[in-house]
Amino acid sequence: MNKHLFISSLSAGLLLMPNLKAEKRPNIVLIIADDVSYDDIGCYGNKVVNTPNIDRLALEGMRFDNAFLATSSSSPSRCCIITGKYPHSTGAAELHTPLPESEIPFPLLLKESGYYTAQAGKWHMGPSVHRAFDRYTDENGYDNGDGGEDNWVRFLKERPKDKPFFLWLASHDAHRPWGADEFEINHDPKTINVPLYLADTPETRRDLASYYNEIARFDSYIGKVREELEQQHVFENTLIIVMADNGRPFPRCKTRVYDSGMKTPFIVSWPNSIKNKGSVSESLISAVDIAPTLLELADVQVPSFIQGKSFVEILWDPDKEIRTEIFSEHNWHDYEAYERMVRTKEFLYVFNGRPNLTNCGPADSKTSPSQHSLNILRDKGRLTAAQADVFVAPRPFEELYHVTDDSLQLINLASHPRYQHELEKCRKTLMQWQEETGDTLPENLTKDWFDRETGDPLNVKKERGIMPGVRQFRANATSTN
Repeated sequence: MNKHLFISSLSAGLLLMPNLKAEKRPNIVLIIADDVSYDDIGCYGNKVVNTPNIDRLALEGMRFDNAFLATSSSSPSRCCIITGKYPHSTGAAELHTPLPESEIPFPLLLKESGYYTAQAGKWHMGPSVHRAFDRYTDENGYDNGDGGEDNWVRFLKERPKDKPFFLWLASHDAHRPWGADEFEINHDPKTINVPLYLADTPETRRDLASYYNEIARFDSYIGKVREELEQQHVFENTLIIVMADNGRPFPRCKTRVYDSGMKTPFIVSWPNSIKNKGSVSESLISAVDIAPTLLELADVQVPSFIQGKSFVEILWDPDKEIRTEIFSEHNWHDYEAYERMVRTKEFLYVFNGRPNLTNCGPADSKTSPSQHSLNILRDKGRLTAAQADVFVAPRPFEELYHVTDDSLQLINLASHPRYQHELEKCRKTLMQWQEETGDTLPENLTKDWFDRETGDPLNVKKERGIMPGVRQFRANATSTN
């Protein structure tokens, strides 16, 4: 069915339905952090970062320990969330590629069904998505403030009170450059645990402390949103999701398909309906599953073109399973790239379509103090194998990690005789998914726009190649992280 006809027919059908009072369908608040890894939140075991409001939602609701993004790159990730489709299927697989108008954002379906829809904060999806919201801040005269959260409570206060509402609340925290070092909560660099793939130097520790300050500011606004919902007496029937669009903006994290880049914090609060307070689900879910889940909860028909699966049953029973594997991808983000990932509860498989190139991370990570510390160790010949990862070229075209024993994905088992059966199984699973979803590996991918050593812009014409999925990118796109 034509997608625009789908919306029209859906609207007509809703007119024939009995009127649904606002309180019978849940209000929905989707809160998205920018560049935050799952293990940088207190309820996921981080004992240094200050996130009391997120932790409280987890204690009263449900925490997902195996939630994954479809890509670790912010604009493609947000386009995946809002369409329920994988990056190569949206026409917006690369950074700063706007979502085509032919794609249907799920908030538009909520709006057509009687929800009031509003967006405040970071956008990053292009102008065609504006139509999905009754109110939005993107290019619309609003000042979002340094962290992007300044209109969150305002939009809650000024919403119509006779409709259920959907709010897409997105922050710039914790994106570089840092803007929260003067925030009232300031983390001590000496207390931070430095990941093994970074250099444990004062420079890196200060960098991580500034990152934690951004997360604390993000958390503080979540507390303000909750307070406003409680004052309006709608908190009990409001489903809140807290998540991120990609991993932390540090080497071997953001843009990468390892858990450090692709695994997201995912907290769901809904006092009226989540009865297992403080429950933890180990079930695999993907960012493409958010759209069908929220549509189902709102009593809106889930379109057949959505590629995700609803996880509504997990909200009633955290032990329910809807997936046996997760699929994610890494496409151009400042640098030419093509990776595909299959993640099960036990294994992580990576196919690298550009093994001749380093997997260095985005430009904002390349210019960071943490990268500078790694550069110094490299020049002294003192890198560990984990720290050397961002410099290695050529790379293996296949990687396999036993994640139950190797949570950081440091030991590649793809050549180990013991794991050849699992390697072949993952390889076939990936190929089947690529065929089913129309994924491709074009020869003419978008080339580097930045220097892989320094992260500085290259003096090249910024032209797009052919993106996976065969659609042509716009040639006039700009690149900021």
